[in-house]
This record gives sequence, structure tokens and C-alpha cells, in this order.
Amino acid sequence: MKMLKMKNISLLIVVLFFVTLLPLLMDSCKPSQKVAAKSGVQLWAENCQRCHNTPSPNTFSPEQWETIGMHMQTRALLTQSEREKIVAFLKQ
Repeated sequence: MKMLKMKNISLLIVVLFFVTLLPLLMDSCKPSQKVAAKSGVQLWAENCQRCHNTPSPNTFSPEQWETIGMHMQTRALLTQSEREKIVAFLKQ
């Protein structure tokens, strides 16, 4: 009987831990509103310059920027939205 109570208490602790932790983890996966509000030029300056000198937007054709954007989305861990904003800026 005592062993059953200990198992129930342990299970309750685990469930409470995950119920408390899960919303925090889910919220941390959402892009912040600050990031979502940033323009393509802001994202370009922040993300591209941290690894290398940023080329001028007219260095590559719009088609090349699309390809570069896809590659850099993976390399720089950008979201699709961030990549789209950066590429749109570079294609202007």
C-alpha cells in the first residue's frame, strides 16, 4: 500500500512538472514579436554581418538571391519568414 502511494506521488510530480514546463517550452518556440516586427534590412544586417561582410543587394540577381536565401536559411538558422523578408529586401 505504501509503495502504491509513493508511485502515485511520483507520477503526480512528473505530471505536474510537464504540465508546468510544457507551456514554457511551447512559448519559447514562437518567434518573438520583436523579431516578427523587424524589416528585411534589419534582419539582413543582424544575421548576415555576424558571419561575413554583407554584399551589396545589387551584387546578385533576384534569382540568385532566392538560392542564396534558401542556403542561408539553413546555415544561419533563419525562419522562413525571416528569409522571405531578407530576400525581398535584397531583390528590391
